[in-house]
Amino acid sequence: MNKPRKRLVLLLYKIVYPFLNTIIFRFSGQQAHDKLIRFLRSLDRNPRAISIAQAIRIRVSCGTPTRVGGIILSQSLVLAAGLAKGDGFEDEATAEHAVLDRKCNIIPGWRTVPALIGPMEFGSFTRFPRMGNDGTVIWRRRSSRSLQNRVGLKNPGARAAAMFLGMRKAQLPDEYGINIAVSPGVHDLDQQEREVVESLEFFLDHDVLPSWFTLNLSCPNTNDDPLGHQLEAETRRLCGAFIKGLKRRSLSIPLWVKISPGLAAEQYHALVRIFADVGVKAIVATNTLPEPSPEDPEQIAGLGGGGLFDATLDAVKHLRAEIIRSNAAIDIVACGGILDGESFQAYRELGVNAAQYWSALVYRGPLAAALIESELAAHEFEYEAVHRESLA
Repeated sequence: MNKPRKRLVLLLYKIVYPFLNTIIFRFSGQQAHDKLIRFLRSLDRNPRAISIAQAIRIRVSCGTPTRVGGIILSQSLVLAAGLAKGDGFEDEATAEHAVLDRKCNIIPGWRTVPALIGPMEFGSFTRFPRMGNDGTVIWRRRSSRSLQNRVGLKNPGARAAAMFLGMRKAQLPDEYGINIAVSPGVHDLDQQEREVVESLEFFLDHDVLPSWFTLNLSCPNTNDDPLGHQLEAETRRLCGAFIKGLKRRSLSIPLWVKISPGLAAEQYHALVRIFADVGVKAIVATNTLPEPSPEDPEQIAGLGGGGLFDATLDAVKHLRAEIIRSNAAIDIVACGGILDGESFQAYRELGVNAAQYWSALVYRGPLAAALIESELAAHEFEYEAVHRESLA
């Protein structure tokens, strides 16, 4: 499809989707999310739906190839981890039984989501399954186009996830990441390292070889470890062990690391130095911002979307300053409040070429990446026109 026709399709979508959103927003954030997961579960087993999703993506894609974190992405926007991470289970045996014997789709969206939107991260996956938190765990803040969650790393565990994806590797997308998280509540460094390496090995053993791995060192949305992992010693050791695990298999898959917002400048500088030392290729900045949940001030829930933008932008500034100062060979993948071309441009002006998004999927719909890319292109065209005029 030529560019004028793509622009027309996106313009029509831009007009239509707000009307669809009025229907979606009649449900609470939790209700809408639950309905979406059920819908994705049914679409994943419908080859015609997958074909239609792929055709839509091809017709609206506005992205250009972007080099970041040791790979080349087909577009500069990637769906962040959190949507296609799967069901929760009480234990590993139950999760494996669901995969092998019951033939369940334990990761709803695994096929439909990348077919429609392109590059994405699966996960986060922890070493063992987690049921996540009870009750309402997802809220919207419409005034700032934000989401808040305390899902609690609900997932089937790395072994079952690797098994499930490995059985479907011929149908996996061309470009995707696997996000592995340190298990909340585990404070023994030896156990943390063992669990992270075992999680990695499960995917490699099942020949699930993503474009990149992300090690998530910042999970603020759990009851048992609300502030996440961000200590220098464990960061160095876990990242180093992960990269050694890849090298033992003679694999050149790059490691990205997801970090927290709200750290001091010195902490961000220290993290850059550690990542440069051990060979991390990209920093995903940042995870959600820990804040009291809307229902209980005693509970912490992670804020993402527009409400996270300022904190993430501040983190990126500190990271970028240290990368330049130390000449570190590390890229930054921005993740926080990227809802339109203007917000993405703010990161681009700091030297960031790629970003992850999540809240935009809710507020702007399934073609959010194409919309943001088109708005960014229009913004850059206007900037270049003004610049040329000022030089004339």
